[in-house]
Parts: sequence; structure tokens; C-alpha cells
Amino acid sequence: MNATLRRPSAETHRSTILNLLPKSPLFCGLEVGELVQVARIAVAKTLSKGEYLFFEGGVVHGFYIVIKGSVKVYRVNFMGKEQVINICRPFESFAEDALFSDIGHSADACATELTTVLLFPKSEFDGLLKRHPELSLRLLRSVSEHVRSLIGLLDDLTLKDIKTRLATWLIQHCPQPNSYKPQSIHLPMTKRLLASELGTTSETFSRTLAKLRDEQLVSVEGNTVTLQCPVKLVEYLQSHAGSVPSTETFTMSGSSWNGSTLSPKGNSAEAVR
Repeated sequence: MNATLRRPSAETHRSTILNLLPKSPLFCGLEVGELVQVARIAVAKTLSKGEYLFFEGGVVHGFYIVIKGSVKVYRVNFMGKEQVINICRPFESFAEDALFSDIGHSADACATELTTVLLFPKSEFDGLLKRHPELSLRLLRSVSEHVRSLIGLLDDLTLKDIKTRLATWLIQHCPQPNSYKPQSIHLPMTKRLLASELGTTSETFSRTLAKLRDEQLVSVEGNTVTLQCPVKLVEYLQSHAGSVPSTETFTMSGSSWNGSTLSPKGNSAEAVR
């Protein structure tokens, strides 16, 4: 299945894309004239749930920003184990690193729901980089943030057990992690997808969540997890991991590129457990 491709109309550029671009950290703060030039090269793509945007090793057409929906970037090893690198949500950019690669994309990417992305074609964006050095610096910062996320995942998967990784994820997503009162977190994805992002199986994820519940650290209702006392979970992390993750910078556990890949082709919609 191929993504539906369309060139935004001039009116869309003026009224929609120009308003959307500043919402992305990559383009926030750019001069209007620069935004106009960036918007001019944008190509909108609409993907259905499970539809692939690109595959590992595939030809690089450019990088992307999610406008609506979400995109799962992941790799699968030769044994079929999937590791989610990142779940890209509205106004997040991804695949910038591929602009500098001659060997294609480093992972697979597919939509986890009905999704709209903007593609910024490689050759045209290269031209903008040469004319606007500020864009080059912004792109470098964006790639740097992705590298930091990779280091975070490497640390999680090699130095932390699944219980610590899940507790870390919950604290990172807690609206008030320093509160003594219950705080609810609505899971923005299926439990199966989150388990993959944390580098474990759905069964192990469910058992680990049950352990936290038995210890009265959390309660679970559907896709909502409530931290009964976030401070207690922070104390658990301090005693087991030696440090607490920053809640200022959002770093998902599944945000790094690792492992060899044998990727399934075709649609791969996530089933809600």
C-alpha cells in the first residue's frame, strides 16, 4: 500500500502550512520569509493505520514532520523481535539523519493511526540549507536531540530492568511527578506498542504493571494508569536506579536506533489489548 501523495495548494500553504510550521521545534522562531520558502517545498502525505512510510535501507526522499496522528519508527531483528525507536506525534520531526546518509533509512516507519505528515524533499531542502545557515544549525540541534534519545534507550535497555524502565516512563509522563496526590496518565498508545517501546513483551509488561499495582504504587483502568502517590514512585527509582529521569525533557524509552533488522513488509496495524 502506498501513501497518498498530494502537493498542498497555494491557499493551503498560506492559511495552513505557514501556521503549522512554527509549532514544530525545528522551525519555531524562523523569519516569515524563511517559513514561506520551507512551506513551498512541503509535500503532504496521508497514511492509513498500518501503512508504511519507508523501510530500512529504502531510498531517502527527505525527512518528515507529523501533522496529525502518529508514526512508529522501529526495527526488527532476525528473530522477529521488534524494538520501537520512537512514536512520533504532531509537530515532531524524524528521519533528519537520513538526509546525510548514502545507505538509506536506518529503520522502518509506519502509521499507528490515520496520519498526516509533511515531507521535506532532500534535494530541495539541501538547497535551503545552503541559502539559510540558520536552518543548518536547527537541523544539527534536532539530530543531536535524537542522539541523546538513543543514548537514553541504550542506558535503559542495558542498565535497567523492565520494572525500572516502566516506572521511569510513568514518571516522565506524570503531569505532577512531585505530588503526593494521585495523578492519572492516559496511555497514548496500545499497551502492546508501549511494551515494544520499553523493549519487552506484552505479557512481561502486564506482569510488571500488576506488580506495581500490588505494591499500591499504581492503579489501572483501561488505558489509564493512576500513580497513587508519584513521590513514592520517585523514591522507588531513587533506591533502585540511583537517579530520577528528568521530567523537563521528554525522552521515551524507545528512542534509539539499534539492532539488525529483518523487517516485515506490508501493513502492520497494532491490535488493542
